[in-house]
Amino acid sequence: MRLKDKVAIITGGARGIGEAIAKLFAKEGAKVMIIDLLDQGIEVADNINKGNGIAEYHKISVTDKTAVENCFASIHKKHGSIDILINNAGITRDRTLEKMSIEEWDAVIEVNLKGVFICTQTAAPYMKANKYGRIVSAASNVGLRGNFGQTNYAATKAGVIAMSKTWTMELGKYGITANAVAPGFTLTDMVAEIPEAHLEAIKASIPLKTAAQPIDIAYGYLYLASDEARFVSGICLTIDGGTAR
Repeated sequence: MRLKDKVAIITGGARGIGEAIAKLFAKEGAKVMIIDLLDQGIEVADNINKGNGIAEYHKISVTDKTAVENCFASIHKKHGSIDILINNAGITRDRTLEKMSIEEWDAVIEVNLKGVFICTQTAAPYMKANKYGRIVSAASNVGLRGNFGQTNYAATKAGVIAMSKTWTMELGKYGITANAVAPGFTLTDMVAEIPEAHLEAIKASIPLKTAAQPIDIAYGYLYLASDEARFVSGICLTIDGGTAR
């Protein structure tokens, strides 16, 4: 088991890529702490526990600093460490530049950027005290190349990459690595409403001629969270089927 007895906090772990990460990490021996506002997290945790894994669901917002601090303190008190932080929680509010409202801009910045900052700032002291930590945050290939109608989303994902590189410099001497994962188009609930014809066009634009499944992205997180990547820090691992960027 590649994550045996590691305590892993996974934000946005109730569905999609986060759910795939939670299940894979539990299979690899981690004690999985799912952070989400969606009650689907209860079912994900229950299924992991029924499969002889260890999982908990904590219903809090990553943007609520006090709630995050209390939750992480409770996890640390119960399990003795916080070894891995997966900053996966994120939202979209797509609109072209001239039509995007301040509310749509602020909502995405609040979750995708501020939420990542709050969770990492809260987890870092526990990792520093233990001289060990793995921080892996959700970027996107959109953060590398931009995307039509996603000024807010692209800005947050580019910011996540920059923050990860900064944390590498600040936290490396404590045995903590910080990396980002940049998925390409992935078949999650967020894209379920896309018309079939448009979906096929997207797949055709990807060199591998198919879209990612959540598990394809989860394996990248597993590598960066494992001791196999102990000397890997400050990178953005792109998992997008070779999409031009």
